[in-house]
Amino acid sequence: MPAAAFCPIANTGAVPLASIPSLAIDDFRARITAAIAAGGRLIALFGRPVAQDVTELFALVAPPGEQRLVVWRTTVGDRYPALTPDCPQAHLFEREIAEQWGVVPEGHPFLKPVRFHHRYGTGADAWGRQADTALAPAVTDFFQVTGRDVHEVAVGPVHAGVIEPGHFRFQCHGETVFHLEIALGYQHRGVERRLVGGPDKCTLYQMETVAGDTTVGHAMAYCQVVEALAGIEPSPRAQGLRAIGLELERLTNHTGDLGAIAGDVGFLPTLSYCGRIRGDYLNATALLCGSRFGRGLVRPGGVGFDLDEPRGERLLTALAAATADALDAVGLMWDQPSLMARLEGTGAVSAQTCTDLGLVGVAARACGMARDVRAEFPTGAYADKPVTPARESTGDVYARARVRWQEIRTSTDFIRRQVHELPDDAPSTPLLPLAPNSLALSLVEGWRGEVCHVAITDATGCFARYKIVDPSFHNWPGLAMALRDQQISDFPLCNKSFNLSYCGHDL
Repeated sequence: MPAAAFCPIANTGAVPLASIPSLAIDDFRARITAAIAAGGRLIALFGRPVAQDVTELFALVAPPGEQRLVVWRTTVGDRYPALTPDCPQAHLFEREIAEQWGVVPEGHPFLKPVRFHHRYGTGADAWGRQADTALAPAVTDFFQVTGRDVHEVAVGPVHAGVIEPGHFRFQCHGETVFHLEIALGYQHRGVERRLVGGPDKCTLYQMETVAGDTTVGHAMAYCQVVEALAGIEPSPRAQGLRAIGLELERLTNHTGDLGAIAGDVGFLPTLSYCGRIRGDYLNATALLCGSRFGRGLVRPGGVGFDLDEPRGERLLTALAAATADALDAVGLMWDQPSLMARLEGTGAVSAQTCTDLGLVGVAARACGMARDVRAEFPTGAYADKPVTPARESTGDVYARARVRWQEIRTSTDFIRRQVHELPDDAPSTPLLPLAPNSLALSLVEGWRGEVCHVAITDATGCFARYKIVDPSFHNWPGLAMALRDQQISDFPLCNKSFNLSYCGHDL
């Protein structure tokens, strides 16, 4: 590949926009599809307006076996040849671009809105709606299976539990699911649009609530973007404290999910124990920074709280007790043959489907993929102490549960080493002005998987475009595929084994 044809960028790196070559659309498309066909992965694909009826598209790709990423860009008018037919990983990204900027990816096999919001800017969107009109969520054409005895089951968006809204439409023959279509966007908040012109005094708090159960993950990704643009690196102590908070967040949610999986098959001992143990991990996070959800811990340039030796010892004591209890509580499941029969083979996703869709995090590692930012693109505390990803091969509910269970041990060991080896230096570094006309990237392995933040600055160093890709954006299509040829009664169990975020998707 000619040197001028692409721009390499490291995780938590920044590059001048002028260093990113602008390709013709055919070349842009060909290079992306070739990279994905060779085993690469589409990290992000997004647009921004650069002139009247002209949109600039950016693609970030992770080439196979490399600890760097590649950035490509192109400009398009009101339409361009879709990538999705040759690169399914672009499916949701291209639907999002069509909804936001009114650009039609011609040949897209399933073009429809993602979040049902007003178009960004003036004029009509890809479906002919004017900028001042928007469809109500899920008012769209759904895929239908026809034939004798085929029926449709609609679930949500209002659910029986205190959870966020999402609509699931099943095409069934008897109890067997032929197809599941997932419609989200009921709580679109316009987060990305609000970030344009920032950062300001509200930006960090907005980042902490992109997905409330991933407070540390999203705050860390944002701060790393800002630090890359400012040309600074937090102190080793600050990076260690951030990693402790990130792993506590992982322990909290993995434990809660394992209990919920047990509850979905009626195994109450693990459900009850894990509910209490999850609270112990939340309390450990509060011991670190005063918030059970990690708010206030990560700040641009460093951290908002330090950890003295007495609190460090209390944290380790609480951590050891919680993890011992968690492993015992979850261990009860593995000894129950009837429970194993409900997990094994249920909601299986093949390795090929995982690759085609670009799944990340727990869902990918359950399919045998070693996809973990902490190992693939390690930065900060993980650069010196990279994590070996926990993997299973069957891609089913059992595998997703086992990956979580193994990661409880891994995260506990990592935190223990970090507390014992925290460098004795300042916890924060002063923040400098942000570089103008630049692009910065940050990847963080949140508890669900890869959190991606990309910022493009204008001539003044303010955000001209800010793109967030929560791991749920990649993985919702995986849940739909997990239900193929399954019993519809298995949906709650499959859904919980993924446990994806509605708000992280809807932004």
